[in-house]
Amino acid sequence: MVDALGNPVRLELSPGQTHEMKVASDLLADVVDAYVVADSAYSSAALVGELEGRGCTVVIGNNPTHRHREIDTHLYRERFLVENFFQRIKRWRRIAMRFEKLARNYLAFLHLASVLVWLA
Repeated sequence: MVDALGNPVRLELSPGQTHEMKVASDLLADVVDAYVVADSAYSSAALVGELEGRGCTVVIGNNPTHRHREIDTHLYRERFLVENFFQRIKRWRRIAMRFEKLARNYLAFLHLASVLVWLA
C-alpha cells in the first residue's frame, strides 16, 4: 500500500504460491473514505463492494471476465507510482532475488528498503 506520492505505507507478504488478492482485504482493512487504485487483478465484486461500503472511491481496472464498471481514467494513470515503488525496491539485489529464507527476514529487508525509498 502506498500513499498519494508513491511512498510505502503498509507491506504484507503473501505465500509465493497464492494470489495477492487473498491478502488484499487484510491490507485494506482500515481504509475508509479514500481512493483505492489497483490493477484489474483486484477487480473482484467482493472487494469492490467492501471498499464502496466503507465510502472509498474504487479505481480498479476492469477485468475482461467481470462486469464492466466506469472508472476515472486520470486517476487510474496514477497507478504508475505504485509500479515505480516496486521498481525502486527491486534495485536491491537481496530483495529482487529474495535471498532470505524466512519470511520475517525478507519482510524486514522490505521495510528497510521502503524507509530508504521514503527518505530518497
